[in-house]
Amino acid sequence: MSANKQQEHTRKYGKHLRVPVLPGEEQKIKENAAHVSLPVAEYLRRLSLGYEVKSTLDSEYVLQLVKVNADQGRLGGLLKLWLTDDPKLAVCGSDWTPGVVLALLKRIEANQDEMLRLVQALKF
Repeated sequence: MSANKQQEHTRKYGKHLRVPVLPGEEQKIKENAAHVSLPVAEYLRRLSLGYEVKSTLDSEYVLQLVKVNADQGRLGGLLKLWLTDDPKLAVCGSDWTPGVVLALLKRIEANQDEMLRLVQALKF
């Protein structure tokens, strides 16, 4: 296949369509393309060819949820360690005052609030 024929089969050398849009429409199209992590041209191409364009924001929220959940597990483990009066605590010292435990509980509650916010932000 010659270089000219090969160039004809790439998008760079293909036809370019121009679509007039209003400034507000342009901004909305760019935002929608960003939400699915695609360049505007690829976003519009997929839409016009009838492909379903899936948001990548949901996967980002899920990743954040996984991180918060892991943090929650670590905090829960610390609380369990304190509640069971584990001998490992003696090695660490007796830093487990009621104030420290209350701070830990507040952190767990804050994580729960963050998880709820992330779940509510997901689009079902």
